[in-house]
Amino acid sequence: MTTPHEGLTHLKTYDVKDSNVELIGSDLDHKVKYKSASTEPAWNNGTIGKVDGLFVWRIEDFQVVPWPRQRVGDFYEGDSYIVLRSYKVGQQEELSHDIFFWLGSKTSQDEAGTAAYKTVELDEFLKGAATQHRELQAQPSSDFLRLFPRITILSGGVRSGFTHVEAKKPESVLRLFRVVKAPQGQTPSGRTATMVYEVEPTWKSLDEDDVFIIDQGEKIWVWQGRKCSPIEKAKAAEVVHDMTLEKKIDTEVLAQTDSRSHLIIEQLGGDVNTPPITTSQTPHPTSATSALASDSALRRPRRLYRLSDASGQLLFDLVRNGNEIQRSDLDGNDVFLLDTGLHIWVWQGSQASKAEKSMWIKVGQAYVRSLEDQQVEAQAHLTPLATVKQGKEPAAFWKDLEAK
Repeated sequence: MTTPHEGLTHLKTYDVKDSNVELIGSDLDHKVKYKSASTEPAWNNGTIGKVDGLFVWRIEDFQVVPWPRQRVGDFYEGDSYIVLRSYKVGQQEELSHDIFFWLGSKTSQDEAGTAAYKTVELDEFLKGAATQHRELQAQPSSDFLRLFPRITILSGGVRSGFTHVEAKKPESVLRLFRVVKAPQGQTPSGRTATMVYEVEPTWKSLDEDDVFIIDQGEKIWVWQGRKCSPIEKAKAAEVVHDMTLEKKIDTEVLAQTDSRSHLIIEQLGGDVNTPPITTSQTPHPTSATSALASDSALRRPRRLYRLSDASGQLLFDLVRNGNEIQRSDLDGNDVFLLDTGLHIWVWQGSQASKAEKSMWIKVGQAYVRSLEDQQVEAQAHLTPLATVKQGKEPAAFWKDLEAK
């Protein structure tokens, strides 16, 4: 494998004296951003930054729009969202914050860009006290999964500058949902989190490993694959209960092994010639995460890199490998990237230059691209990516840094 910084050679030509970025990260830059943040209605409701809890916004036409409380945990694949978790640690008076900008698999570039920009703005509003996370629908981090007892991924989204998909569907439209146990997600109460995916309403979407809910409008069917777990059956029952809570709808549960299970296949366009339903050829999005987490042999080697402009150019170099990584390797004058194999953290030293700090997400993205270009890992771009500031590190960062 080539040395890490060779995959990021464009960073070496970066001139920190470039007038276009001279003020990024400066006191003036922070004041300008804070002034902008202080006028954003979404942050200025008298609650954000003052009260602990979970807050969610969706990006709609470049605006940050509060997401209804009753819909927290629902995400449209065509949209981008900002999620704020504010909490207290121990007896501390000040709140700690995690900001996640979640990008749906079909979100537009304008929505994704707005979510990323507004995440930085929210951090400014919180006086730079937050840990920022980039979350992708295809491979959510365990930190994100633990925020919700259930996450539902729906097809569609809101109108944006470049795409238009309808968020609402007529009651009469057949809808099919796959219910699975989140592989790394456990809620604060210790319960297992649930993932619900809206999938194409065809028999080809069925598999023997999961539970599916077919919503016909006037009736709900539940398909239990022959290899689904008891937990998934129980979770599907909870989902159906919530779906029928406000209206009386006939519900029927059929196991794949039941003689009447062909009724569900027929509802989804199948017939007597439909081949047997087996393991899905398109596993649910968290399968890669689950497999990687369960087999340490599949992980990329743990590595720590330094981002520094001490030489006058922005350089990215390997500091230490594997179990040799320790806290003393971090230097408050620079920015460091920690790759655990399952998660990428960018640590910003308190005395790092404005250029170093401003480049965190570009460096993170360039790094995962280099892993793919060098064929280290084909899906490296799906790795959860977060940035933390010196003195504001969450416990999860130290746990990952000191893991042996």
